[in-house]
Amino acid sequence: MFSQSVKSLDISGIRKMFEGAGPNAINLGLGQPDFDTPEHIKSAAIDAINKGFTGYTANLGIPELREALSKKFEMDNSFSVSRDEVIVTSGASEALHLALQALVDIGDEVLVPDPGFVSYSPLAKMAGGEVVGVPLSEKLTLTPDAVNERITPKTRAIIINSPSNPTGTVQTREEIKGLAEIAEDNDITIISDEVYEHFIYEGEHVSPAQFTDNVITVNAASKTYAMTGWRIGYAAARKDYVEQMLKVHQYIQACACSIAQKAALAAIEGPQDCVIEMCESFRARRDILMEGFRSMGIKCVKPQGAFYAFPEVADEEAPSKLIKNGIIVTPGSAFGENGKGHIRISYSTSEANLRKALGIMEKVLG
Repeated sequence: MFSQSVKSLDISGIRKMFEGAGPNAINLGLGQPDFDTPEHIKSAAIDAINKGFTGYTANLGIPELREALSKKFEMDNSFSVSRDEVIVTSGASEALHLALQALVDIGDEVLVPDPGFVSYSPLAKMAGGEVVGVPLSEKLTLTPDAVNERITPKTRAIIINSPSNPTGTVQTREEIKGLAEIAEDNDITIISDEVYEHFIYEGEHVSPAQFTDNVITVNAASKTYAMTGWRIGYAAARKDYVEQMLKVHQYIQACACSIAQKAALAAIEGPQDCVIEMCESFRARRDILMEGFRSMGIKCVKPQGAFYAFPEVADEEAPSKLIKNGIIVTPGSAFGENGKGHIRISYSTSEANLRKALGIMEKVLG
């Protein structure tokens, strides 16, 4: 009755945890900033509505937004793409979907970090690919050696995510360069998920597209500008990549929301103070969380970016116990086989909520 490719998928482990939680639960499971979208961005959307900018746009996205993104990649990420090498999508999720659909045939292998974000494996499987999990290092980064060991003639793509969801770790320049060299040497495409690039507390953000053009760089307005519900993502790549991705985009989406594109343009071209303020707030919350873990004796690799921590918690029942006590977390197993023995905590909530949650965790987890 239903397709095997869809029946083989499971519901997101992140979404599962919301069921059974009380209305006053502290949500440490959802990965979105708890800030409102900045006023100048909302004003741009209202202006677009008032001016009647409510129809279809070019499939690739409005030219002025793609031009702004072209300049953004040059300035922020140190690689060059023309506006015709940028495609605007309905969130980074669609950009990832387009990339994998354009690249992967049945039986092709896709290397994904394990643990890694929950959508990578399902999206690869929907494209007909076979998922190969790559264990992370002790520092929870994806190393060139670990990737090299798993390269086969069937390897088609490698997914990189830095800063990482769920671990909060940041890849080093040497690691990114090494992964880019592997992609170049083996004619493999890197799909680089960079949605948390502006939330870095230690280290630096390095785009693999600096070192090779065998890269599809995926990003979004969602996290950077507290615009998760606006659903604007984008991807940058060589024109031949974009041409194939556009075919899929045309038939499943046509174009991203016209109004949200105008808002994203205001975000990219406007003042960036809001981003800096959010980053500093997340840094302070990260430090509160790490101090709480230390006081409880919980081991956790210090997150260098994003707004997630991935502490070691051996009790498999910990997420259920915490939910019963009003704290929503995500089991590490939702992010891959090697995520077992961990939980993911999103610290995109208030400092007061974090301190209260830590007190409950200390009682529940002992």
